[in-house]
Amino acid sequence: MPITKDELESVVEELEQHRGRHTELITVYISAGYDVNGVQRQLEAEKSTAKNIKSTATRKNVTDALDKIVRHLKTLKKTPENGLALFCGNVSKTEGQQNLQLWDIEPLMPIKIRLYRCDKEFVLDPLKEMLEVSEVFGLLVMDRKEATIGLLEGKRIEVLQKMTSGIPSKVRAGGQCLFSNSIVETKKGSKQLKVIKIDDEIKCLDIKENKIVFTKVKNKWDVVKEKSFKIKLKDGGSIIASSDHTFFKENNREVVEVLCEDIKVGDNVISFSEDKIYYLEIKEIEEINEKINLIDIETEEGNFFANDILVHNSSQRFHRITEGLTKDFYKRIAGEMKKIFFEMPKLKGIIIGGPIPTKDEFIDNEYLMTQLREKIIGKIDIGGSDESGLKELVEKSQDILANQEIIYEKKLMERFFETLGEKPEMATLKEPDTKQALEYGAVETLFLSKDVDKKIVRELKKIAENISANVEIISTETEEGQQFFNLGGIGAILRFKV
Repeated sequence: MPITKDELESVVEELEQHRGRHTELITVYISAGYDVNGVQRQLEAEKSTAKNIKSTATRKNVTDALDKIVRHLKTLKKTPENGLALFCGNVSKTEGQQNLQLWDIEPLMPIKIRLYRCDKEFVLDPLKEMLEVSEVFGLLVMDRKEATIGLLEGKRIEVLQKMTSGIPSKVRAGGQCLFSNSIVETKKGSKQLKVIKIDDEIKCLDIKENKIVFTKVKNKWDVVKEKSFKIKLKDGGSIIASSDHTFFKENNREVVEVLCEDIKVGDNVISFSEDKIYYLEIKEIEEINEKINLIDIETEEGNFFANDILVHNSSQRFHRITEGLTKDFYKRIAGEMKKIFFEMPKLKGIIIGGPIPTKDEFIDNEYLMTQLREKIIGKIDIGGSDESGLKELVEKSQDILANQEIIYEKKLMERFFETLGEKPEMATLKEPDTKQALEYGAVETLFLSKDVDKKIVRELKKIAENISANVEIISTETEEGQQFFNLGGIGAILRFKV
């Protein structure tokens, strides 16, 4: 059974007191899920190495300690759920005498490392880190293309899940626009783009069939842009387009999409004559740096011909596609967070970081289930959405994190004192009454001040665990916690009257 935090604190204090005369105190950490038989084999091999120790006394102490650990491991069928920490060595304070002791600890949270060390003192840092962790926090950093879910345990950040949206990087919201005087072909002849209306039919390319057809106009927008390009062709034709408008060009006998700002002199764009497709070479590209009226349209086919050049459909359509992909991504993030955090008993809060619109969209549109949304304790403006983003999120959340344990403790004490004042029959104060209620199985939540005698704490906690009561350790760092300690530091809220 995993050790409690207070029991672990006592054991660490005890182990810190021991010092070996030589490198003869053995520390073994077995990580959660690691095969205990593999550790046995490793320690058997270490016994052979120990035979090379020159000092007879040290050699005997090390060998005996290894034997004691191996014998203990043989009694285990498997590694405990949270892993195992073993400490063994001669702790006698009298030289020449042996007092071989073994400590076997199943910690309160999973061990992440495997370690064997023989030294003058026990390696206790991994256990001390656990003592710093009274709660864990869920972390999420995200933008529209990437999200990383993590967990903060004390000072350790663990990456739990990485996700990507699959949204193309060159999709831009806004409008792929052409000069308003551009000519399109309709069933009723040539017309300027500015007079085209929704439901008009204009010429386009059926890409699957590779033939010229008519497509219906679904939407139309007037746009003013300060920068555009005039593309001049070798046959004398030209077209003016915004930098983000998409053209089709020939590339190694294939048709590919290219943004106007990326198109080059010498590229071949797609044109038509008498309903036949052919290519036209770009002769010159002129940049226009002045405000100009442009038109943006959306067609059913996804493309159309303007000034006899095949151009892509409006980016407004791609904006809607992007929005759809974004919503799907948000739902996937929420689903993963539910899997990870919903049944995590030590989860005290969730912090979300990302660009202002993204994280706010995710939170405000309620993609997260209610129980997790209520655990959001902070949202932080950051740029990163990967592991480095998690680190930045934690760094920028120190004030939030520092206040959480205090707030939680204040709420516990408020509930206790409120019950004690308004329903005194449903609460106990001080050791005798609380112990009696524990023995009757009447305690719902046991409250123990951190400064109460540890022997009393261990005794009462053991009874509480036997009746499945909650146990809360209260510090004296808050006014309420100090008041509780001054009143005896032991109390309980009851399930039923005693």
